[in-house]
Amino acid sequence: MENRFGFRDLVICVLLVCMMATVWIAMLQLDDHKRALNLITTVLKEQTGDLAKIRRAVEEGGSISVAPHPASTQASSGDVAGGGWQGRDLDPFARIKLAQKMPGYAVGDNFISSFGVLPDRLTPLVSQDAYAGLIQDYVLESLAGRDPETLAWVPQLAKAWTVSADGLRFEFILRKGVVFSDGEPLTVDDVVWTFKWMMNQEVEAPRARAYYEKVASVEKAGDDRVVFTFREPYFQAFELAAGMQVLPQHFYSKYTPKQFNEAIGLLMGSGAYRLPDPKNWQHEPGKPVELVRNERYWGERAPFDRMIFRILENEAARLTTFRNGDMDSLGPTPEQYRSLLQDKELLARTQHFEFDDPAAGYTYIGWNQKRNGKPTFFADKRVRRAMTMMIDREGIAQQIMLGYANVASSPFSRLTKQSDPNIKPWPYDIAAAQKLLKEAGFEDRDGDGILDSPDGKPLRFKLVYPSSSDVYKRAVLFIKDSCARAGVAVDPAPTEWNVLIQKLQQRDFDAISLAWSGGIETDPYQIFHSSQIAGTGDNAISYSNPELDALMDKARATVDEAQRMPLWHRAHQIFHEDQPYTFLLTRTSLSFVDQRIKNITRVTTGLNPRLEWYVPTDQWKWTKPAPK
Repeated sequence: MENRFGFRDLVICVLLVCMMATVWIAMLQLDDHKRALNLITTVLKEQTGDLAKIRRAVEEGGSISVAPHPASTQASSGDVAGGGWQGRDLDPFARIKLAQKMPGYAVGDNFISSFGVLPDRLTPLVSQDAYAGLIQDYVLESLAGRDPETLAWVPQLAKAWTVSADGLRFEFILRKGVVFSDGEPLTVDDVVWTFKWMMNQEVEAPRARAYYEKVASVEKAGDDRVVFTFREPYFQAFELAAGMQVLPQHFYSKYTPKQFNEAIGLLMGSGAYRLPDPKNWQHEPGKPVELVRNERYWGERAPFDRMIFRILENEAARLTTFRNGDMDSLGPTPEQYRSLLQDKELLARTQHFEFDDPAAGYTYIGWNQKRNGKPTFFADKRVRRAMTMMIDREGIAQQIMLGYANVASSPFSRLTKQSDPNIKPWPYDIAAAQKLLKEAGFEDRDGDGILDSPDGKPLRFKLVYPSSSDVYKRAVLFIKDSCARAGVAVDPAPTEWNVLIQKLQQRDFDAISLAWSGGIETDPYQIFHSSQIAGTGDNAISYSNPELDALMDKARATVDEAQRMPLWHRAHQIFHEDQPYTFLLTRTSLSFVDQRIKNITRVTTGLNPRLEWYVPTDQWKWTKPAPK
């Protein structure tokens, strides 16, 4: 049969070609529209930041300078003793401005890291874990902050301050032009309201109130001035006043204390980053915690578009994710760190850091001394000391932590003046531990290999620890074996993080292994003072020692460092003798970061803040630069 190509077929072909051309042109136009939209978005973001700077400059009566300009790196001496206005000539963004002058500096792309657990909540004051605190530090700001290298105080929300000669009155001048992430201005009223809200007994903030109870009042002294007045001298008085994170009254005052206490994710501030939705962050397993740049920020623009924290509870999963290039940083276990150092391919595209940080804190086992109103085995300090001496802490440091840890002897870092260098950790000594237990009345009365109390109860207990950590698991099994040699039965109790927090608050545990963060000079009041046993205070082990209480009270009221340190040294001696905790280890900080992240440096407090890091445009990975 003859197959002919007729006129009708020609018309159809022409129409098809025209349709295809139209679709192709439309796709090109759509792509152009997308690029244009990206460009417009970028320009709008830049204009928002510029307008914020212009507004602040006009309101403060200064000159307008949108482009970064050189700034002195000279920091305050940190002396906040009375006399004159301090901080006035210091630039809080001097370090960031130096980074902006580095080759390839750019603002953009994402930074992706991970959390070992999903925070229970992000609402400030009532949140409990360090991960929530990290998020809040990007969103909330205080009146002043510390230079990460010199530790001197530099202005933040306040542009200057003065201190009375007696060290009881601190007056701050607030900056003009500062707004919260929703555009509402930050005022003196917000500072005053934050303090009153925190001190409201209906708000579940015992940790904060344990410190701020020393503040008699926070009062408005003018449209841009606020005064903190203390009841008595306190060695960290300026830090309390300057470091109080300011909450927006207009946002939080809509909620009753009960609603606030129960809220999962109410978080708004004036910081460089914000939650995408400050009212409705949800605790969703598997979903990362995400921050976006606050384009209304009053200061220098944050370097990353987004900061994303993936929830990876399994340590092996975190390692695999980092190896695959799906994450920018990793806090490896010692075993992982040692392994990564042998991976030449990985070393070529990453940078790594290891250092002993005085603020790194310590791991511990807390011995609960009272349950249901009755004393436990651990109410006897001989038992607690015996528990410490039957645990081979040096063995844990060497065999599990591979030498990236040191045995601790108190809550004070051995790298600081607060620690008494003459006190050495209790040694691993099974015989001495058994002798102490015998003095306390414990013997193996039924021949089953487990020591029994005078009333016949076996010395057996559950040791609660975070189920997500393989390092904790291995350490607890190590501890179980050590204790078994002394006739003490330990039942490991791996517990999901949110349940673990509930157990702490309800004092529903025999013993618990966790970690506290540290500092250059820490105040142990919130953890060990007997006043912090009540309610959900941090003295969850119900430890009480009147002499230590008196020492802490006196040390806190002693402003002169030379007179204060001997008091802390005596406190160190009591911690050593009483062993309210078995102070396990201080860990060496270990970190791997993608090579594309620039300007990471070592400072006194560890690594410099991420707000100083950046990624050159040609190395952006998670986003694409807008067309020029």
